[in-house]
This record gives sequence, structure tokens and C-alpha cells, in this order.
Amino acid sequence: MNITQGLRRAQQINRNGTAIIEGDLTRTWAEVGDRVARLAGALGEYGVKPGDRVVVLMLNSARYLELYLACAWSGAVIVPLNIRWSTRENALALEDCGARLLFVDAAFEPSARELADGGMAITVVWADDGASPTGLLDYETLLSEAAPVADVMCDQNDLAGIFYTGGTTGRSKGVMLSHGNLVANAFNALAEGLFPRGSVYLHAAPMFHLANGAAMYSQLLSGGANVIIPGFSPEALTAAVERHGVTDMLLVPTMIQMLVDSEAVVSADLSSVRRVLYGASPISEAVLDRALARLPDAGFVQLYGMTELSPIATFNPPENHLGEARERGLHKAAGRATLGVEVRIVGDDNNELPPGQVGEVVVRGDTLMQGYWNRPEETGKAIVDGWMHTGDGGYLDADGYLFVVDRVKDMIISGGENVYSVEVENTIAEHPAVAQCAVIGIPDDHWGEAVHAVVLPKPGEAIGGDELITFCKARIAGYKCPRSVEVRDQPLPMSGAGKILKTELRRPWWETREHGIS
Repeated sequence: MNITQGLRRAQQINRNGTAIIEGDLTRTWAEVGDRVARLAGALGEYGVKPGDRVVVLMLNSARYLELYLACAWSGAVIVPLNIRWSTRENALALEDCGARLLFVDAAFEPSARELADGGMAITVVWADDGASPTGLLDYETLLSEAAPVADVMCDQNDLAGIFYTGGTTGRSKGVMLSHGNLVANAFNALAEGLFPRGSVYLHAAPMFHLANGAAMYSQLLSGGANVIIPGFSPEALTAAVERHGVTDMLLVPTMIQMLVDSEAVVSADLSSVRRVLYGASPISEAVLDRALARLPDAGFVQLYGMTELSPIATFNPPENHLGEARERGLHKAAGRATLGVEVRIVGDDNNELPPGQVGEVVVRGDTLMQGYWNRPEETGKAIVDGWMHTGDGGYLDADGYLFVVDRVKDMIISGGENVYSVEVENTIAEHPAVAQCAVIGIPDDHWGEAVHAVVLPKPGEAIGGDELITFCKARIAGYKCPRSVEVRDQPLPMSGAGKILKTELRRPWWETREHGIS
């Protein structure tokens, strides 16, 4: 089984069915199949052999989806780059993976030229509308001149992609995922009831990130329609849902918050939406409540995982967000281990802990990565006895539900007490004037670390630090409450995957300290 099996199947049983919708563009599975086979042929003509790396630096597009399939069809390894990285970070990734071709769109053509001018030995392909700039190969010309080639039929153990981690905690690593890893994850999602026949999936999350990939590969296997917008905005999302009858979408919690707090959603008809998948970071209860109110016809599904797990580890179904299950607190869980995956909690000695006790979340299964590209030592530290050490702190209840309390590195130790930043952030997010928040530990000569909150008020709202601290003290234990609050007038720094970059928030506090935290 390999990534292209879904495309081969769709061409056989649903040739004239809708595969891709992007603006006014619509393509059938037959058309996509022909373009993918030609693109794979073009890759071969430019010297790309099975196992060679092909890099993509683009916004979401139909061509991006074709590149995912064409690389798999030809046996090449796709390397999607983070669209929020600097040119220097992109150069490091290109040098690390040894890519042969770089596909870019108009948004990143200047970066590509800077990379080429900087001495990178790589061929750049223009994958956008309009005439290609001087010196760049043209995507559509490559397709029109190339002959279609047969699927190389990759083995499940063949490397399919290198997905660089977001770099929120240091230098990024290339996660190696095989065809078997990605297909196993896709089938797990289908078996959980996600992406049923006839689904119309909206690519609103960035296509470079495997959070979107969790849905994309499943949708490719099931042969459903893919609606693509260049990037997330509440306006673009609501317009696409209304126009194309979107049934499924995956959003990170920051996107959900922006959507439900936007004026665009007030008058929009979003009744076609049946499932909203969310993950990549925890969602606050206050945001979840607003989302359920704005999208009453949709079921909300929590997916917990990480790139190294292809990426899904646990699944929390819609019914746990409502009624009796919600009263039991199951909406706060990350869910239970999905099919084919095992989850357990271990202590510092790597021994399994009993239910209810907080430790590190470790995971194993067929979705476990092959390792980090060119980093055997770091691979050995991450995978111990076949278990992926996630770096997340959490516990399992008696029924096997996973509750993630914090990143291990984000836990704040203040006066000997463990403070989980997620719990404090969820409390702050309940304040009606707060749009964004992040909680970090900062140096304190007495307590070791002090709880510090960084907040962005909603437009037109104002909030003071003392007011917010008082708000928290009425809801959680005093030692967990912020001792200081920073109110910002600009959005907090975000990764391309929609995660708040706590490393950047911590840096001014710890960079002059002899012993900091990462």
C-alpha cells in the first residue's frame, strides 16, 4: 500500500468526480491523474530519481496537491517548507536534505532568487499563474511538454516525505515519514469515521504542515473533493464553505478563535459543515463554547499527535463535546488511542505510571516515523524501545482517555509547585476581553520561576494586569495565577502551524541568564 493507491482507485471508480476546487478552477480525478503522471515524467526528465528530494515553498494551491501526488508517483521525496521561515532557515533545510528541485509561487519567488543567488545548487520552478519570471522553469510548460509515466509503485517502507518540525524549541529537524506511515495514519482516520464518502474537505490550514496532512492523505484515499484556499482567513473560509458546500475542515485553535470571533461568520451560511477537526495545540473551553454556538450543525473532533507520528495518536469524537460526556469533562481530553496506535504514560525512569499520574506521553504504532534525517543520535533519544517520547506531559484516566496537561518544557516550577501553563491559559481565555494569551515562566529570585501572562485584547477592548490576576484568583489556586501580565497591542508571534512561539516570548527574560530554559 502506498500514497498513490487512492489516486489510482479514484481514476478507476470516480473518473469524472470532482477532485480539486480552487476558486473558479475545477478538476476531475481523471484530469488530476493525467497531470500527476505528466508532472512525475517532468521530474524524471530533470534528473529526479526515486529517493531524491523535491522541495516546495508555496501557499496552498491545486499545484501543491499535485506535487504531493507526483512525488509519490515518481518515487521522489517531498519536502514541504514552513512558509513562515526566513530565507536563512530555508537555506539550512535545503542544504540539510540535499534537494534537486525547488517549487515556488509568487509569494516566495524573491526568497527563491535569494537562495539561488546565495550559491544554492538547486533548480527553481515557478508554480503559479502567469508567465514565469526570467530564469525560472515553468510548471505548466513542464507538464505540457512531458509524457505521462507509470506509477513506480513505491513500497510501504520507501521514504515519502521529510517534514521539518516547526522549530518552536530550537533548530528544526527533518522528520522522515514512509509511504506506510502516512497510509496507516490515513486509514486510521477513515476507520474512526472521518471523511466519509462524499466529503468535501477545505484546505484552510497550511499544506506544508502535517496537521493538514492528517486530513489530506485520508481524503486522497477516500477520493473526496478538495477545496483549496491560499491561506486561512475568516472571510476566505466562510466564502469557500458557502460557495462549495464544504463538509469537513481542520483548523488549529487559533484559527477557530479568529473564525468564531469574526463578523464574517455572523451572516454566513455554514450549515454544510459536518465536522471540524482541531489539533496542533490545546483549545480553551471558552473558545470551544463559542465555536459550538457558531457552528451548531458541526461535530467537533479533537486529534492529538505530532509530526513524528504521521501525525495522529488519539481521537476524541464529537459526542464527548456535548451532554453527559461533557459534564464528565471528556471534552477536555485529547481522546483515546486511535486504531493501530498505543499510548502510555511514563516517569523519568521510563517505567509506566498508573492512571491519574502525570508523566510523559509516549506512543508507538505503524505511524511512528523512520527517524530524523541525518540525525541518528537525536532519533535514538526520541525513540526508546520502539516508543516515541513526545515531550508532552499528561495522564490517562481509568478509561484510557488521555489528558495533556502541558509540554514538559512549558511546565513552570514556582516555589516547588508544578504549574501547567495550559491550565492557566484556559482560565485567562475565559475573560471576555481576551483575544490571545500565552503563559510562560520567567526568572524570579525567590520562587525560581514566576508565572507570567502575555495577552492580546480583542479589538476595542481594554484589560489591566491587576484585573486579569483577580479574574484568575477567583477560578484557580493562587500559586497558579500570573504574578505579572504583559498586555500587547499586536498579535503574539506564531509559527506557520498556528502555534504561539513561546520560545520568542521567553527569550528576553532568559537570554542574559546563565541557566535558562528552552
